Amino acid sequence: MKNSLLLLVVSFISTWAIGQSNTHFGGRSAGLAHASVTLSDVWSAHHNQAGLAWMKEQSVGVYYQNKFSMKELNNVGLAYAHPLKKGTIALQWSNFGYSLYQENKVGLAYALQLSEKLSGGIQLDYLSTKLGGIYGSKSALAAEIGLQAKLTSNIRIGAHFYNPTRTKLNEYNGEAIPSIMRLGIDYRFSEKVLVIVETEKDIDHVAMLKSGIEYKANEKFYVRGGVATGPTLGSFGFGLNMKQYKLDIAASYHQTLGFSPEISFIYEFKKK
Repeated sequence: MKNSLLLLVVSFISTWAIGQSNTHFGGRSAGLAHASVTLSDVWSAHHNQAGLAWMKEQSVGVYYQNKFSMKELNNVGLAYAHPLKKGTIALQWSNFGYSLYQENKVGLAYALQLSEKLSGGIQLDYLSTKLGGIYGSKSALAAEIGLQAKLTSNIRIGAHFYNPTRTKLNEYNGEAIPSIMRLGIDYRFSEKVLVIVETEKDIDHVAMLKSGIEYKANEKFYVRGGVATGPTLGSFGFGLNMKQYKLDIAASYHQTLGFSPEISFIYEFKKK
């Protein structure tokens, strides 16, 4: 049983996780099948730095995901955003894996509101991958760039490019860090309903399509759902907004590998 579990873990890592893929964080994003390129909160430090530019308050967030309910595939993340007189700076960290395989990412971001309707953001990442035993570790620097635009009062578009320089993790055998492009649009039907559609394309793989819907039941409670392809999965979740505190819980379901529960917490430092 233990050997079968290890085989499944290694198989998963070799097909999805290896090479520092651009994992999306935040319970709100998770409930929307990670259609998050147009969102704006502290987790924009992970999924589109341009979203940081619209923030007005300092925020800190923590995140946990138990992928496919296996302890070997845990994702944890932290993010902190600090608005300045001009722009917003942010710091983020994430860790994936267990003792035999780990990925770590540390990123420093800066975002700027270019006009009343346009924002941009950049980020420099330090990436490291560690294998257990005698295999050692590798590290590299990569970059991210993003844009968001408010086309109208209820329509926003977002674009993000992870690793546009095609940085490699290992020049010797060509282990490349994925280069991933994302483009999305959201439409706010009313104060209560938000719909997001997004496409994600790894340069070396087929494109993914993601969509999500968020319903604001009242001032404190949100319900979310989403679907995605490549792999095909469904997601659902809810959020609680308690002034300075935001709690978001979600889960996604893969028909073969099962559930992936996720939770995040955000604290906003309100100005006096």
